[in-house]
Amino acid sequence: SITKLMTGVVIRESNLSMDEPITITTEDIDTEKGSSSRLRPGTTLTRGEMLHLALMSSENRAAHALGRTFPSGLSSFVQQMNLKAQQLGMADTNYAEPTGLSSKNQSSAKDLATLVKHAYHDSMLRELSTSPSYEVEVGNHTLQYRTTNRLVKNPNWDIGLQKTGYISEAGQCLVMQARIAGRKLIMVFLDSAGKLSRVADAERVRGVAQLVELDRTFLRADLDGDAALEVDAEIQAEHEYGDQRQDVDHRRQHQSDLALAQEIEIR
Repeated sequence: SITKLMTGVVIRESNLSMDEPITITTEDIDTEKGSSSRLRPGTTLTRGEMLHLALMSSENRAAHALGRTFPSGLSSFVQQMNLKAQQLGMADTNYAEPTGLSSKNQSSAKDLATLVKHAYHDSMLRELSTSPSYEVEVGNHTLQYRTTNRLVKNPNWDIGLQKTGYISEAGQCLVMQARIAGRKLIMVFLDSAGKLSRVADAERVRGVAQLVELDRTFLRADLDGDAALEVDAEIQAEHEYGDQRQDVDHRRQHQSDLALAQEIEIR
């Protein structure tokens, strides 16, 4: 379902009206994985509402409807997804459809980090993907949707953009842009063992990043330009933060076990 982030990018950059109504049809029903949806055929929402549900709650029928109702059709929409990937230099990426349900959608951690970095510059994609909950009116009923990423509601996290994903072939996945210790980082987790595992992986990486920044802050302290004092300060940092640094080294040794592939500072 991380594919839906590219779906959002193409929709936004096509300058289509977010107020245009879109109706769910039987064509939007998932026949590959058999995933469920509360958006029954005949349900009509605006394009903006469909995009909100696709990014926040990973609503598959909403994402498919966005591609199907593209002015030149679904095939053209997928072509635009692949064209955008090429423009961004995502050489290991190929899209087959807009929901992420197909295992033919393929990418790499590096490419997904590139996608997150690009999508972050769109304020609507940031807002919709990090929304904790959303309500839509369907006939006489109100449907309540919630984010698929529990970290969005966690006050200890400052998340600028995110998307979760899962199919059996890819495992539990998560991409995020988050501010940690004053730095904007992109994190990509692929094939985690479960929903809680990808969250735990993200928490561990955040802890490592905070400790690394703590060391950097200490070593950047004003030492009046004296090189000798800088060396002394580094030694002092090693002494006073020895336990933390050992923890950093320990976690770095185990980073290969994490689904984290890359952290990129956004400039």
